[in-house]
Amino acid sequence: MQKKILFLSFCVALTILYSCSKGSSTSGGSSTGGGGTTVDCSTINAKFAADVAPIISSSCAISGCHNGTQAPTLTTYAQISANASNINAQVQSGTMPKSGTLTTAQKNIIKCWVQSGALNN
Repeated sequence: MQKKILFLSFCVALTILYSCSKGSSTSGGSSTGGGGTTVDCSTINAKFAADVAPIISSSCAISGCHNGTQAPTLTTYAQISANASNINAQVQSGTMPKSGTLTTAQKNIIKCWVQSGALNN
């Protein structure tokens, strides 16, 4: 009986784990945003202070997440830029943020900021 309960608990945990993934995007030669459409980063002038930092501070560096509770901490430009590629990959795949979702426009801002060199601008 205990093995059956343990197995069912494991199955439920796996279901919850896989249901947390909110989608995926394609990668390769073309640049795709959260909606699967091609993103023209030449038309998105993503700036760290004005565009990226507010997204990170309101969706990632929140209580219980990347504000020092979970690694990596994402509260300063140095921390965010050091993790820029990983942030972009997690955001584009839909695995982050764990709570809530980002809009396609927000995902595109992060993607274009990273592709432009993750500058402190």
